[in-house]
Amino acid sequence: MPAKKAGRQQAKRSIRTKGDRTETRTAIAKAMSSMEGGDTAVAETAVRDALRIMDRAVQKGILHKNNVNRRKGRIAVRLNKMKAASA
Repeated sequence: MPAKKAGRQQAKRSIRTKGDRTETRTAIAKAMSSMEGGDTAVAETAVRDALRIMDRAVQKGILHKNNVNRRKGRIAVRLNKMKAASA
């Protein structure tokens, strides 16, 4: 495939996936900040939403499966620590 065409295709793809990447990063940041806030109910909903959005990013090919699994595990550990500390 000619390099010019590949460049055009990559430009289209980056525009198409930019919103999804932003949504994923925002969801992860919200989950982290809600866990720092201390309210377990708010943190659980934010984490659940973040996990759902990360799974969607894997399906769309934006993030790699192993990368998302690692992030999900780390978020779950932090949430469990927060629950244990508040209980």
